[in-house]
Parts: sequence; C-alpha cells; structure tokens
Amino acid sequence: MTRPRIALVLLLVLLAGCAGRKGSAPVYDARPPKAPVAKPAAAAPAAPVPAAPRASADGLYTVKRGDTLYSIALEHGADYRELAQWNALEDPTKIRVGQQLRVTAPEQNVQVSSVRAPGRVESRPLDATTQKAIREEPKPEAAKAPEPVAAAQFIWPAKGRVLAGFAEPRSKGIDIDGTPGDPVVAAAAGRVTYMGTGIPGLGKLVVIKHDNGFITVYAHNRAILVKEQQAVARGQRIAEFGTKLHFQIRKGAAAVDPLLYLPRS
Repeated sequence: MTRPRIALVLLLVLLAGCAGRKGSAPVYDARPPKAPVAKPAAAAPAAPVPAAPRASADGLYTVKRGDTLYSIALEHGADYRELAQWNALEDPTKIRVGQQLRVTAPEQNVQVSSVRAPGRVESRPLDATTQKAIREEPKPEAAKAPEPVAAAQFIWPAKGRVLAGFAEPRSKGIDIDGTPGDPVVAAAAGRVTYMGTGIPGLGKLVVIKHDNGFITVYAHNRAILVKEQQAVARGQRIAEFGTKLHFQIRKGAAAVDPLLYLPRS
C-alpha cells in the first residue's frame, strides 16, 4: 500500500472515532462558591430582675454585701434601733457579710402559773336575788363592727412634676423634680426614725414612721432639718431639695405606689 493510501486510511479511522463519541463536553463554573448565609442567632431571654432579699420564715436575714443595718431595717419595715436591740448590737455600723440578724420582734415567753385546787367548799342556800338572776337568761350583747383601718392622710412632699414612676423592684418610689433649696415637707404626721446617709444610693435621707404601719422615705436631699425621734406634723418642713426628691411610701416591709395615696394635682 502506498503512503498516500495509508495516510487516507488513518484519517478515516480518526474521523470514525470522533463520530462515535456522544454528548457534549462538560461545562465547569469558574465563579467562586457563594458563602453560606448565617442564620440569625435567637435572642437570649432577658434576665429577670432579682427581687429584694427578705427574711426567712423564722424571721432571720442573712447580711449581703452592701447591706447596712439601716437599709435592712427599712426593707423589713423596722426601726434600726429595734434591730440593734433584738440582735444585741452595741454598734449599728458593725455587721458582717453572712451574719444572721433577727428582723422581726422575738416572741415573748408566756409564763403559765399553776392553778391551785380549791379547798373545801361550804354549801349555802341561795337568796332570792341570786335565784332570780340565775333563772333570767342574759341578753346577748350586739356585736360591734370592726373599725376600718384607714391609711394616713398623705400630701405631696414637694411641688414639682414626676420624673420617674413607681416600678417595683427596680424603683420603690417616685422621683419628683424641683429646684435645689426648695422645701421638702412631711407627707403625714409621724416620728422621724432615721436621718443620715446610711443607706447606699439614697444620699441624705429622712425616714418617718406614721400610724397604721406606714413609712415614708425622702431621699437625695441637700440638707436635713430634723432629728431622729422628733415628732413632725403633716406639711412641716423636714429637708431642703437637692437635685431631685426620691419619695417612697411603705406599708410595713412592702413598698407601694405613692401615686395611689397622694391627692391628684
């Protein structure tokens, strides 16, 4: 076979091989892969605001960091002098973390005396008056209706608009706006149980105890004009306004919304 024929045969073989292949050439995507879309993280639930610590069922309270005897007394509706007496504290400023304090009045020991058996009883005849009294049935007394326990008659302790309202447990009272030096007056008649700076975060404050277990607190004053154990009248000037007045009304150990007790302006 001549060379031209051999070349022709090889060309035909090559063409036949190419014709036998089916399908198209693979296509490759040269673009960079897309970054995966991150799913938004679920929002973490808000942490609950811890409530103010309270005494145990047996009337004992464990001192925490930042506590003072004055703040403990206020939170439990007591006078700090009573706490000092119940716990035999000579110095009210000396309490330690972890110490247990009695914050309720200790129970009084009731002494029961023995009753002696009566001696010999002589029998005597009853006179006519006694016999008549025995035969007549006594008339039951009309039950007296219990007297309602009224709240103290409160007035506004200062003139000014309310800056912040009551929001237990974060805010145990209301904040009132005013001018430094303006008068702060007692919201009701009572007795001053504390004045000073012994409760953290309240500055110079006055605590007044009223009838029916009510307590009022006047904080952030510029100056205090009363003394402890002093009796004050409703509307009497007790302090000078500072940057603002933080005012609380408490019923025993519980803080209540002052706007429910103050007259509407």
